[in-house]
Amino acid sequence: QLQASGGGLVQPGGSLRLSCATSGTIFSINAMGWYRQAPGKQRERVGCIAISSSDGRTSYADSVKGRFTISRDNAKNTVYLQMNSLKPEDTAVYYCGGMGGSCQGVPGYWGQGTLVTVSS
Repeated sequence: QLQASGGGLVQPGGSLRLSCATSGTIFSINAMGWYRQAPGKQRERVGCIAISSSDGRTSYADSVKGRFTISRDNAKNTVYLQMNSLKPEDTAVYYCGGMGGSCQGVPGYWGQGTLVTVSS
């Protein structure tokens, strides 16, 4: 019901845009987070966007602030993660997670993950 896509292989300094589309019978996602999990590491939150608010408020982890941008297209039920100036340490499987409450919560819905590899 959450479909993450857009991953791939990119060189350091490059860009990728990930998408997370909602479908099916999810009626109550009010916030969407992006998370990533690198090999041997715990899953960490990359950022989050408030879908239901008029301003689409966003928040980011310090490690990606200024490089990553989360946006939404409510008409398409899709949230995006624009990743610029990618570094090898950004290599991970990226997941989107939907929350019924705010970005302060924990996702109740997860996408399947999409692999991002940053390497020369």
